[in-house]
Amino acid sequence: MAARKTINASVNPKGSLETLSQREVQQLRETGSGSVYALFRQCALAILNTGSHSDNAKTILEAYPDFEIHIVQQDRGIRLELFNAPADAFVDGEMIASTREMLFSALRDIVYTQSELENKRVDFSSSQGITDYVFHLLRNARTLRAGAEPKIVVCWGGHSISTEEYKYTKKVGHELGLRGLDICTGCGPGVMKGPMKGATISHAKQRNVHGRYLGLTEPGIIAAEAPNPIVNELVILPDIEKRLEAFVRIGHGIIIFPGGAGTAEELLYFLGILMHPDNQNIPFPLIMTGPSSAAAYLEQLHEFIGATLGEAAQQRYSIIINDPEQVAREMAAGIKAVKQFRREHNDAFHFNWLLKIDESFQHPFEPTHAHMASLKLTREQPAHELAANLRRAFSGIVAGNVKDKGIRLIEQHGPYEITGDRDIMQKLDTLLQAFVDQHRMKLPGNSAYVPCYRLTK
Repeated sequence: MAARKTINASVNPKGSLETLSQREVQQLRETGSGSVYALFRQCALAILNTGSHSDNAKTILEAYPDFEIHIVQQDRGIRLELFNAPADAFVDGEMIASTREMLFSALRDIVYTQSELENKRVDFSSSQGITDYVFHLLRNARTLRAGAEPKIVVCWGGHSISTEEYKYTKKVGHELGLRGLDICTGCGPGVMKGPMKGATISHAKQRNVHGRYLGLTEPGIIAAEAPNPIVNELVILPDIEKRLEAFVRIGHGIIIFPGGAGTAEELLYFLGILMHPDNQNIPFPLIMTGPSSAAAYLEQLHEFIGATLGEAAQQRYSIIINDPEQVAREMAAGIKAVKQFRREHNDAFHFNWLLKIDESFQHPFEPTHAHMASLKLTREQPAHELAANLRRAFSGIVAGNVKDKGIRLIEQHGPYEITGDRDIMQKLDTLLQAFVDQHRMKLPGNSAYVPCYRLTK
């Protein structure tokens, strides 16, 4: 990515951190320096780069090598001083409002996360402790609203999709919005933007001025999937596992649209949770959908699930082709069942406490070459554990495709080696090759895809 036009600016808080004590300001300044500064700088640059057509974190960082951001104390709290920032984030010298809100959301989340860790308030030794941590991160971001009716639909899918698929996601989002449902996505482009864009129109038609467009991301992927400007609630979780848990804790239903490796990772994560014995009777609507042109993709994913996790996993979702109205009707009905179940079991509407998430789905997976090579992709384990390991395999592929650290590891050591049972590797190879053939691994228009993995049987 070539160097672009930049600007220097001073920005005051908007949406978060407007009211702070002097002690909190000092804490912000201390945390926003040293090792945490690089993390905040990367997230800030991604937010300021909203609208970029690159999905390569490394190239985005390299395009603005002189970008700096400083936290400055003032009587009323703080302000941010930006140097050599992307000029596209400003209009006539003023930062775009949505960009400013998300910039301070990033500062809020990163500083709070660091503060919690430094004060040793987090019990990472237990599943409940990790869930409590996710709860506190979401509550600090004002995402949890006690008493609010269940209506958050999580939409998962690819950032690299066709124009027809993107238009379809907007139609589904429009139908969801007409029924008063809110949208939660990974906050980036493609499927993460389309449903939000569709819902904005239907919310306006219904005179719904309180529509929520939640975007959940994490530092390792935010530069590759910079938030889209429709997001009005941005939360940056510390890693992919906390991000995925946040989706299923605050969401009331999930829709899977066409995507690539990242979408397969999300689907495997959720199916692994639903297949846990403790979750057998918990209602949670899951729909896979797309336009007619995506029917083959959905069938390939369906076959892969059946061949690896079995028919029981396939029964946890429905597939709807080219029918946005039916998707919205079925989702609305499913959320009504969720509401009734939580009332009967005294579970909160705003956070799904009853859902059992095994620790194997909660601890961060570091996609090094050694860890990828040691994944247990065999049938000698319960189906939900196989789902967890398959999820890690796809997580590593995502890292090698778009995350700065993963890209650099591949450059240094070559492709990841992934091994497992012959039939599982064959099914995995078929699915991944289909993703490549359908241009689902990288954004359209980028250079030809070079696999970051090698499968061995």
